[in-house]
Amino acid sequence: MDNDLKMRGGFWGGLVPLVIMVGGLIWLSVAERGGTKSFWAAAWIAIAVGIFFAKNPKDYCESIMRGIGDKTGIVIVTAWLFAGVFGKLMTAGGLVNGLLWMGMTTGAQGAIFVLLVFLAAMLFSLGTGSSTGTCIALAPVLYPAGYFLGADPAMLALAILSGAAFGDNLAPVSDTTIVSAFTQGATMQDVVRSRFPLCMTAAAFTAVVFLLFGSSGEVTKLPEIHANLNSSGLLMLLALVVVVVSSLAGRHIIESLIYGNITAAAVGIVSGNLKLTALFSIPAKRGDSTGLIEDGVNSVVGAIIFAILILAVTQVLVESGIMRRILALAESAIVKTVRQAESFIVLVTILISIPISANAPAELLVGPSLVRPVGVKFDLAPARRANLMDCAVCTIFFTLPWHIVVAAWYTAIIAASEVYQISAPSITVAFYNPYSWALLLVLFFSIATGWNRKFGGNEQEHVAK
Repeated sequence: MDNDLKMRGGFWGGLVPLVIMVGGLIWLSVAERGGTKSFWAAAWIAIAVGIFFAKNPKDYCESIMRGIGDKTGIVIVTAWLFAGVFGKLMTAGGLVNGLLWMGMTTGAQGAIFVLLVFLAAMLFSLGTGSSTGTCIALAPVLYPAGYFLGADPAMLALAILSGAAFGDNLAPVSDTTIVSAFTQGATMQDVVRSRFPLCMTAAAFTAVVFLLFGSSGEVTKLPEIHANLNSSGLLMLLALVVVVVSSLAGRHIIESLIYGNITAAAVGIVSGNLKLTALFSIPAKRGDSTGLIEDGVNSVVGAIIFAILILAVTQVLVESGIMRRILALAESAIVKTVRQAESFIVLVTILISIPISANAPAELLVGPSLVRPVGVKFDLAPARRANLMDCAVCTIFFTLPWHIVVAAWYTAIIAASEVYQISAPSITVAFYNPYSWALLLVLFFSIATGWNRKFGGNEQEHVAK
C-alpha cells in the first residue's frame, strides 16, 4: 500500500498532517491544557488541512477511512470499552478503601509505610489500569497519613506516582498495555508473561530506594483522617486475578475483560459495597447517568475518538510513503543490529512521548508505523516489541510536569497538604521518580545483554511483505 497516495510537495507535503497534529499536541501539552478530548481538534485540523496537499482528494479520503476502519484500531477500541467499565467497577466496589485499610492499620511507620504506599498504588493501578485514577484516589488519604507517620514527604509522594506508573506499565486493562499488544500483533498472554520480569525487577529496585530514603524520622500524632476504611474492598482484587489468569491462559483480552467485569460486579454486590442498581438503572431524569456501565464507557470516549483520528493520520503517512522513507533513513543510518533496533524502538517511543501529555497516543503514533516494521525486520517477537515500547513510554513520561498523570498527582498532593496544613514537595521531585529510572535501566540492561529477548512469531508479517 506504500506510496499509493500522491501528495503535493512529495515528502514534505505528506508530512503536513503529522506536523500539524504533533504541533497542536505539543502546544496544548506545554500550555497544560492537554488531554484526549482537547487533542481532538489538533488531529481534526491535521486531517482537514492534509486534503489540500493530496493530488487526488478521493484517494486521501479513502486512506483516512482505511485508517479509521483498521482492524488493530477496532480491537483496541473494543478493549478500551470493557476496560473503562472494569476500572469504574473496581473503584466503586471499594478497592480504594480496602487499600487504605491495608496501609493504615498495619502500624507501619516511616520508610515501611512508604513501601506499603508503593504496594497499595501498584495494586490499585493494576486493578483499574488507570495511573491518573490511582493518584487521584490514593493521594488524599495516604499522603497525609504517611506524613504524620514519619515518612519523607518527597519519597511518600513519589511512592504513589511510582505505583501508578507500575500499573500503567503492566496491567492487562491499562490503555498502554492494550495499545502496545495489539499494534504489534501480540497476544495479551505473551505480553503479560514476558513483561512481568521487566516490571518486577524495576519495582524491586524502586522498593529498595523507598526503604533506604523513605523515612523523615519525625513521627507525630496522626489526626483523624476521614476515610471509610473497609477491608472488604480488597476482595475486588479477585476480579483482577480473573483477568490476569484468563489472559495468561490464552483467552482473548476482551473475553478476559468480560469475565473480570462480571466478577467485579458480583464481588462488589456480595460484599455489600455495590448495589445492583448502581450498575444499571433508569435515571431519575433525562440526562442523568444510568449507572457504572455508562460511566465506564463514557470515561474512555475521549481516548477512543482520539485513537481513531490518530489512526487516520497515520494511515495517510503510511500510504504516502512517509513512514517508509523515515524507516529507510533510520535503517541506513543507525539500525543495523538487533541491539540497535531495540534501542531505536525505545528511544523513538520516549522521544515522541516527551512532548505529548498522554502516553497511549504516543504508542499509537509510532507502534504500527515505526516500531512494528523495524522489529519485524530483525524478527523480534511481537511481545518483545510491545514490551520495549510500553516500558519506554512509562519511563521519562512519568517524570515531566506537563503530562496529565503528573499534573493530576501533584494536584492531589497539594490538595491533601492544604487540608491537613502540612508541607508538600515541589512538583520537580517527579523528575526523580525511582520506578521510571529503574525501568529505563532495566530496559537498557535487557537490550545490552539480550535478557528477556525473544525472536519469531512474524511469519505472517514476512509473507505479507
